[in-house]
Amino acid sequence: MNKNDTITFSRPEENTLGVVVGNARRAVSSTARRFSRAASAHRASLGTAFLGLGAVIVVGLRAVYGLIWFVSQWEVYPEPLAALAAWIVLAAILIGAIMMSRVSGDRLPDWMFGLFLAGLAIAFALDVIAIWELRDIGGHATAALTAGMALLVLVALRGSAEILAAAGVLGVALVAVMFLDAPVGAFADSTWIATQVTAIAGSVLPPVIGVVIVEGFRRMVQVELDRVLVQSTVSAPRFAVGMLASEELARLDLAAEELLDAVANKKTNLPLTPKNASVAAQLATELRLHLIEGRRETWLYHAISESEQLGKSVTLSDKSSLAGLLDPTQRDGLLSAAWLLVADVPSAANPRRRGPVRTVNIQIGPVVPGTADVPDHKIAVPITITSTGVPRNRVDSGVWDAIGRIGRYSDSTQDASLRVDIECIVDNPADQ
Repeated sequence: MNKNDTITFSRPEENTLGVVVGNARRAVSSTARRFSRAASAHRASLGTAFLGLGAVIVVGLRAVYGLIWFVSQWEVYPEPLAALAAWIVLAAILIGAIMMSRVSGDRLPDWMFGLFLAGLAIAFALDVIAIWELRDIGGHATAALTAGMALLVLVALRGSAEILAAAGVLGVALVAVMFLDAPVGAFADSTWIATQVTAIAGSVLPPVIGVVIVEGFRRMVQVELDRVLVQSTVSAPRFAVGMLASEELARLDLAAEELLDAVANKKTNLPLTPKNASVAAQLATELRLHLIEGRRETWLYHAISESEQLGKSVTLSDKSSLAGLLDPTQRDGLLSAAWLLVADVPSAANPRRRGPVRTVNIQIGPVVPGTADVPDHKIAVPITITSTGVPRNRVDSGVWDAIGRIGRYSDSTQDASLRVDIECIVDNPADQ
């Protein structure tokens, strides 16, 4: 490296003040969101691979039942070879999908997904052709009905919308062929109708139920992961940088070391070129911002701002940074109360959740001097929690237990808002 070389370093997309820098025009995702990014539509993650294994076992059992039923009806089929071909195609695509997902890392490529759907369509068509003359699709179909449940294999490998769309198309196809193949007077026969409805339900409902279970599991794990990450702030110092800022600080530290090492080894001559001097100035500015930020933002600020759930529903007003005075038990109570109050708020994993949107405002301070009944070397920090979107009688009982760990409290309601006033007794910082 000579004096004309420009030193480069990996700049963060957002500094500790929340200002977007560099070429990025979007806000940085929260830590929990980046950890849960593997739960995308085409990934089997967050434990859903185990659910996928269970789905494979269920589909295997259903396939065995269908094969037994197929063999018992061999002599009844007008076109038994077509039914046999349907089972061969179905078995081939199931085995291929399972093997491909393992080879490609618990994901199913788009081309394989298209091939899988095409194989299901072929198996469905061959099975319908084999039993068409029997005039009872629901009573004699085997591979065609198993094809619907075969979509369970993909619940952890593809997007929910794709699975539901495929199940919907299959259900419509079943209804269409049953209607077209119905014998005269079939719609007056309750037994025939019950057989067809049972067949449709057994083919379409399993993948729908599987999607609901997997999506619920993903949301549960993502919320718990987010809470575990945020819970680490309970034992943090009074003033500290957050998890995102810590990663940024490590990158800046590495860039500064590289610059100093280049100067010490005379790879970069002094005085620095204008470009290198600009890089050094940017490094110094970002490092100063970290030092300033570490003296202003409390653990509660970082817990809220870096949480996927709390960040969009909770606002904090703590001008004097009094939240840092709370002990770990009081911090845990305050954080738990906030979590429980916004527990039902709509999220990216469940955007259709109905009901009023819950918001929580936490105001800490100011301290009023001369408060009675305060022990020596202690001060009373007033904390006000205002929640909207949840009636008083709908508040989880755990909220009151959590608030009780913070201090003495009183609650009231006004304009459909719940207000909780808490007197939190903490150590006097002047004595520390």
